[in-house]
Amino acid sequence: MSDRLPLLLAALGNRLPSERIATLQQQLRQADDAADEGFHRWAAAQQAAGLAFQLTEMRIAWQQEAPGLPGSALALSLGAVAASRKDTGGEPTELVVSGPTSPAIPVRLTSSVAVDVIRSAQEALVIASFAAFGIHEIVAELRAAAARGVHIDLLLEESTSAARAFGSLGSRVQVWHPSDPSARRSLHAKVVAADRHTALLGSANLTGRALRDNIEVGVILHGSGVVGRLVDHLRWLTQPETGLLRAR
Repeated sequence: MSDRLPLLLAALGNRLPSERIATLQQQLRQADDAADEGFHRWAAAQQAAGLAFQLTEMRIAWQQEAPGLPGSALALSLGAVAASRKDTGGEPTELVVSGPTSPAIPVRLTSSVAVDVIRSAQEALVIASFAAFGIHEIVAELRAAAARGVHIDLLLEESTSAARAFGSLGSRVQVWHPSDPSARRSLHAKVVAADRHTALLGSANLTGRALRDNIEVGVILHGSGVVGRLVDHLRWLTQPETGLLRAR
């Protein structure tokens, strides 16, 4: 028996967040064997970039290497991967892109990830961007977050007039600009951080083209360790004693 099926299962287990692993396990438990058409249709319908391809490759390896193995056995293997991940530091780092996607690297699209991260916030959002415009969906999500009591800090470059994109939010958000526009530095970071558990980092500004059409890359970080340190750093930039950012 080849090692291809275990490797593909491990790749899925290391790519997917916990809730998606649980969904995949549920689908596998309903599959009697590798020829199960219900699982095939579900796998082919997955929208996350590259995921349908990855599931198809797993299904082919399943058919070739262990056709009689029930889906429940594969679900059990995925559970072992998930348990191992918890022991070694939690959720995986995920890749994110805008623009063209390929089956070579399973990724999620920047626009949908930004929305997911904002929706996951229960207490606070810290968002940084060099430019911002044409982001009606993001603004709507921020309005909804503010309505459920989330505190929102926007760290924006003043020279690009990025704050205009969020003008309709008014006092629902706190905008921060570099304190000294003449300094030889700009606010070039691109971050969306929810509470202290999840953060999107990448090359994409908060613009419609950057989130959807441009060729951009990024990662999603999980866990209070690294995300917490990132949030602490961004909030440190806003402290009066640093003299780096000022409230608008």
